[in-house]
Amino acid sequence: MAILDQMPEPMRTHLARLECPTYGTHPWVEGPPLTQRRVALVSTAGLHVKGDRPFGLLADDYRIIPGDTPARELVMSHVSANFDRTGFQQDWNVVFPLDRLCGLAANGVIGSVAAYHYSFMGATDPEKMEPNARSLAPVLKGDGVDAVLLVPV
Repeated sequence: MAILDQMPEPMRTHLARLECPTYGTHPWVEGPPLTQRRVALVSTAGLHVKGDRPFGLLADDYRIIPGDTPARELVMSHVSANFDRTGFQQDWNVVFPLDRLCGLAANGVIGSVAAYHYSFMGATDPEKMEPNARSLAPVLKGDGVDAVLLVPV
């Protein structure tokens, strides 16, 4: 992870001044008990499967990651030069905790793991990603997903 006080100016000042929104802790919608939920991952780490198109600067779309994708087949094409990829290179669960999610399903903590997962480019303005995020919602519903683990990176 990049450390703010070690970043060069003007990036350090720019990042320190960014507004950080806060959100309530109440769920947006009610759903079944956790033990019955089908869960998908949505990461903002700029991940894609090898051979899929990499993310470009200011990309606002997403990539589909099949649930049976091995870690060695996942690529991070995050465009920020200040983005530290070390954690991802050591353990993909840092930015894409699929192994952990599968463990929760195996232990009965959650009902099941979705067949597909998704990644956006986190270096993009979230408001520009909103149309694509909205188009993803019915895709998730079509897979029977009723809970998403958002992994902001």
